[in-house]
Amino acid sequence: MSMYVIWSVYDGEEHGRFMEKLETRIRNHDREIEKMCNFHYQGFVDSITELLKVRGEAQKLKNQVTDTNRKLQHEGKELVIAMEELKQCRLQQRNISATVDKLMLCLPVLEMYSKLRDQMKTKRHYPALKTLEHLEHTYLPQVSHYRFCKVMVDNIPKLREEIKDVSMSDLKDFLESIRKHSDKIGETAMKQAQQQRNLDNIVLQQPRIGSKRKSKKDAYTIFDTEIESTSPKSEQDSGILDVEDEEDDEEVPGAQDLVDFSPVYRCLHIYSVLGARETFENYYRKQRRKQARLVLQPPSNMHETLDGYRKYFNQIVGFFVVEDHILHTTQGLVNRAYIDELWEMALSKTIAALRTHSSYCSDPNLVLDLKNLIVLFADTLQVYGFPVNQLFDMLLEIRDQYSETLLKKWAGIFRNILDSDNYSPIPVTSEEMYKKVVGQFPFQDIELEKQPFPKKFPFSEFVPKVYNQIKEFIYACLKFSEDLHLSSTEVDDMIRKSTNLLLTRTLSNSLQNVIKRKNIGLTELVQIIINTTHLEKSCKYLEEFITNITNVLPETVHTTKLYGTTTFKDARHAAEEEIYTNLNQKIDQFLQLADYDWMTGDLGNKASDYLVDLIAFLRSTFAVFTHLPGKVAQTACMSACKHLATSLMQLLLEAEVRQLTLGALQQFNLDVRECEQFARSGPVPGFQEDTLQLAFIDLRQLLDLFIQWDWSTYLADYGQPNCKYLRVNPVTALTLLEKMKDTSRKNNMFAQFRKNERDKQKLIDTVAKQLRGLISSHHS
Repeated sequence: MSMYVIWSVYDGEEHGRFMEKLETRIRNHDREIEKMCNFHYQGFVDSITELLKVRGEAQKLKNQVTDTNRKLQHEGKELVIAMEELKQCRLQQRNISATVDKLMLCLPVLEMYSKLRDQMKTKRHYPALKTLEHLEHTYLPQVSHYRFCKVMVDNIPKLREEIKDVSMSDLKDFLESIRKHSDKIGETAMKQAQQQRNLDNIVLQQPRIGSKRKSKKDAYTIFDTEIESTSPKSEQDSGILDVEDEEDDEEVPGAQDLVDFSPVYRCLHIYSVLGARETFENYYRKQRRKQARLVLQPPSNMHETLDGYRKYFNQIVGFFVVEDHILHTTQGLVNRAYIDELWEMALSKTIAALRTHSSYCSDPNLVLDLKNLIVLFADTLQVYGFPVNQLFDMLLEIRDQYSETLLKKWAGIFRNILDSDNYSPIPVTSEEMYKKVVGQFPFQDIELEKQPFPKKFPFSEFVPKVYNQIKEFIYACLKFSEDLHLSSTEVDDMIRKSTNLLLTRTLSNSLQNVIKRKNIGLTELVQIIINTTHLEKSCKYLEEFITNITNVLPETVHTTKLYGTTTFKDARHAAEEEIYTNLNQKIDQFLQLADYDWMTGDLGNKASDYLVDLIAFLRSTFAVFTHLPGKVAQTACMSACKHLATSLMQLLLEAEVRQLTLGALQQFNLDVRECEQFARSGPVPGFQEDTLQLAFIDLRQLLDLFIQWDWSTYLADYGQPNCKYLRVNPVTALTLLEKMKDTSRKNNMFAQFRKNERDKQKLIDTVAKQLRGLISSHHS
């Protein structure tokens, strides 16, 4: 506002007037000031005077103060220095106190972190994980604003991963070591099962009061074997512990003592705490499945030795012993369904492998050892709760294979016995030797016992040998049936069926091969018949033998009977047929030596040399038949005579003999008479009178017809039941008559009838014509 007034003064025409007014105003104020000063002047002077006095006093005071200050400054200099030092000390003390308070908050964090690092260093991963949790949730939040804490917080995920990785590495080492040592674990498990079974057998044989069966905990006992280790540190780290041998009376170490399962437990706990339990379970099961497949893969040469099978079984047992322990000591890492799935796979693969590899085995002892090993394998796993019925079912299949290998083995045994036998009755020269033979073969003969020494058994050595080998075979079959949990009836049935196969197939084939040998002699064949007769009688003793070892009576329903009687009968019949064939062949060999002069005109007075030798051979041969059953000797003798008669008839009528003379016919008649004389002599007892001669009746009637020239009787009585020449066939008579007719024409054989030659020729032609008529009427 004032500025506005000033600007209005300067801009208007009132400037001079304004200045005048202003000057008047100033003069008025000056007068008022002068009045006021004049009124107060004396007081002012007094004040100035007092002030001057004060000034002097003030100067003195100032000097005093200055002096005092100088003195004070001089005197208080050290105090100021001390006070400054005190100030700094107090500041440091306050800082130290604050620092101590902060350190008291940080020290537990650092201590926990140091503890964590130590636990990590000593591979105590599960405690390290617990420490890490306390550090993260309890201690670090209190000092989170410090930089080093932030570094720790950033490292926590890395530490967790490190713990996971290290614990997983330990688990992998454990799994690898378990895979390598499964056979050791399984070996000790199977040994313990064997010891337990032996102990049970002893208890059954000698029961003791208060004896108790072992608890399931004892099933884990894997026992009195030290697992050797090339690197104890690596073994311990990977889960295998060294176990010292225990005394018999001390508690046997269990699976938890033999195997350190802590890597599994630690890793499971760690993954559970980290919320990755499912991942761990899946990994563990996956890896164990892979190991199971490796364990269940048998080596290609497993069938060659029992050790190959034993190692295979040990690995499987070791695998499932570990899994069973894991099942019972962890919650959910493996479950029963998982174990059952693995066992089903193992069972199928094991059975398939055993079927394949056992089929290559040709040694019955190895098959028997394999069976015992399979039984021990099954019993061991059964203790741990695994179903093993399929293994015992498979053993029944192997039993059939075992029987086949036994049959092959016994085929060789029988072959050696039969090949080495001398086919002569066993001679004994003392009572001791006699009892030895009787002790080997059930034989009783009162007449033989009464005879003085030396004497002979009717059979050869192969009889007691074969009999004892049959018993050995039965024992071998019984061995396989042990521990198969079969009833006595089933064992009895198995033994009888196998024994029947031995008799009807193996022994029968061996006997047949001997009988069919080219170089077999009649003496050997006769002895075979005698031997098989005695073996047939011994079948009832074999029945009793089987009954005694199986305690199953033969009268029991469904009991299989032995077919030994049939076997030995068949062998005997084959030997009899071979005797007949052999005799016929010998006869044919002698007949090949026949050398008749069909054109001779001389009348002989003795039989041909070849026939005399043949009859001597037959006599000596039939003399050997004294121990044969009567019918066999009679049949052989009748068969030989019939064959001889038939062969002689063929020799007389064969086409190569186109002509013959009466002299040749007379010589042939002498030979036939020699044969008839042999038949009448009774080479084999038991024939009725003239029965054996009937074998030569056809030859006799034919020769009588021609030598007596009794055609009128033949032609007149032909066809009558009581005809004198009933056995003469008109075709045979015509054939022989044609040979003589040609001779009469060309060689004038009927020289003694020379006067009546023409009439005789007519008679021959007439007889021939009538014979043709008979033949024609017979055919019509």
